[in-house]
Amino acid sequence: MDAPAADNTRGTREAIEAWAEALGSEHVRADEAVRDRYARSTAPTGTRPLAILYPGSTEQVRQVVQIAGRFGIPLYPISKGRNWGYGDACAPTEGQVIVDLGRMNRIVEVNTRLAYAVIEPGVTQGQLSDYLREHRTGLWVDSTGAGRDASLVGNTLDRGFGHTRYGDHFLTTCGMEIVLADGRVLQTGFGHYANAKAAYAYRYGIGPFLDGLFAQSNFGIITRIGLWLMPEPEAFCSFYFSAPNDGDLPDVVDRLASLRQQGLLQSAIHIGNDLRVISARMRYPWQRAGGKTPLPRELRAQLRRECGVGAWNAGSAIYGTRETVAATKKAVRRALAPYHPRFITDRTLALGERVIRLLNRVGAGQRLREMFEIGKPVYELLKGIPSDEPLRGTAWRVRDPDPGKPVDPLDAHAGLMWVSPVVPATGEAAVEVMRIIEPIYEKHGFEALVTFTLITERAMCGVTNLAFDKREADEAARAAACYNELMDALMNAGYIPYRTGPAGFGKLARNSSVFWDVVRQLKQTLDPSGIISPGRYLPGETRPQRHEP
Repeated sequence: MDAPAADNTRGTREAIEAWAEALGSEHVRADEAVRDRYARSTAPTGTRPLAILYPGSTEQVRQVVQIAGRFGIPLYPISKGRNWGYGDACAPTEGQVIVDLGRMNRIVEVNTRLAYAVIEPGVTQGQLSDYLREHRTGLWVDSTGAGRDASLVGNTLDRGFGHTRYGDHFLTTCGMEIVLADGRVLQTGFGHYANAKAAYAYRYGIGPFLDGLFAQSNFGIITRIGLWLMPEPEAFCSFYFSAPNDGDLPDVVDRLASLRQQGLLQSAIHIGNDLRVISARMRYPWQRAGGKTPLPRELRAQLRRECGVGAWNAGSAIYGTRETVAATKKAVRRALAPYHPRFITDRTLALGERVIRLLNRVGAGQRLREMFEIGKPVYELLKGIPSDEPLRGTAWRVRDPDPGKPVDPLDAHAGLMWVSPVVPATGEAAVEVMRIIEPIYEKHGFEALVTFTLITERAMCGVTNLAFDKREADEAARAAACYNELMDALMNAGYIPYRTGPAGFGKLARNSSVFWDVVRQLKQTLDPSGIISPGRYLPGETRPQRHEP
């Protein structure tokens, strides 16, 4: 154990000593350098932890919690700390102790017949995807665009989503193991019955369905979950199309929503504006823009032409038998006829690779190669194969030269704050959201990078983000102001976020007093001392902070 940072409470020193005895001194860090690393954030400011603990088992998590309760020290559990734009590895307030669950990275079980896995919180989406392919399980895991090293459990508990028909991650979990604030271990669903045969096949169990209490909350520390996997389909086909005009948005949404409601398209459907696509290919063209922000309209139109994208660009995938995929392709082509959708399969992808190799021999095909390098990871995400490529977009406003490869947003000095309202799956609702957010982004000097994702048959997640350079103090301050104005305007209009980070937690209580009163009562019952993640998703919840002298 490194020497702990100076602290003005004897209890803190004694707690760190107790944790070192329980976990091993090498798994308790309180030195300045490590604390500084965990304090980094893509938000304008982060919070500094008191110490970092690295338990390796559920039993060690129990000991961590019991020691914290004895000394009254708050804990903030993270899975991998890659919650980019939603708080990263930072606790909501200063002086909490980070419980980094990254060492708990066992794939406990993969059941190929019932298509599920049982995993610990440190398991990454890259790790599970590789395991499923290397062992030829015939199963896919739904992945997000947060990179190969992002945690599956962490994203699931924040109700994140991916790309396949298993894209709603919380909906495809079954059975949890949770360490409560008093050290008890709760098994949800049928898991609390010895030898229950359907513990990971039937998510509700019997009696109250408790799993939902532990998503977007601070009631316990999840140490294991069951995760349903997608059987590899007999046939697979992705498609994408572009709509040339800004005014095409409502028509695009309504056409795709109809296909989703009919059950013809069952996976998540992403509709991104031109800025979203352009930011995935390049950094902000500071020189061409003459240093001006937001991006000048004329330059934006020129970049749209150069990148070959439309005002709105949509994509999804079709899964099933050869017959059902063929029939669905016909229905999709007919429904989206004005936009001429293009379909991609493994065969067409292989053909494209051969064409690029031939063009390379004669020194041509650079643009086609660049498009392929960007498009292939997106295609693979639709098959559950994670990639670091989507991380490129986080550095849109960073002023350094593009390194030509994805970089950890924190290492790149990327500022990132997500504003993600839930939007009814109608064209008019999408247009209203754009009318609210675009003037606010422009007022503060930012571009509205927007994706509408049809995540259910009836609702979309409108995913927008502030991109800024962390080293530019003025830009970071404007980003914080812009975030607050966006959140207030959207919530006032009835568009509530599906997820938020520390900057938004305090805004959640408006006009919802009974709901949050009940949440506080549950918190008081399960964690009366407020040990676990104080301030997380619970508006107004605070507790004394432990300060260094």
